[in-house]
Amino acid sequence: MKTNKIIYYISTGLLTLLMLFSVSMYFFNNAEIQAAFASFGYPTYIIYPLAIAKILGLITIWFVSNKSLKEWAYAGFFFNFVLAFFAHYMISDGEHMGALLAIVLLFVSYIFSKKVNNGK
Repeated sequence: MKTNKIIYYISTGLLTLLMLFSVSMYFFNNAEIQAAFASFGYPTYIIYPLAIAKILGLITIWFVSNKSLKEWAYAGFFFNFVLAFFAHYMISDGEHMGALLAIVLLFVSYIFSKKVNNGK
């Protein structure tokens, strides 16, 4: 049980750091992020809502005890990371590994959150 908690907290902590870095880039380096979104063909008006959604997802994963909301937060992150992976991969900018790392951290966090919460 103790090992499961350690793995859960490390993976969720690393995922949180990655998301906070992403959100900080969205807010504080907006010009560069707008250029990146434009190169993907994405509208730039989704940058701030996406940053807020990431913050709300982190809050939900860490602090909300409602299982349905946690599932939605994990699902939202999953779709965001998969889309980010393919967007970076398709334009061959070499940044797809960050999204792949995020997917791995998300899966580990999700699996071990289930083990921790179910007492396995």
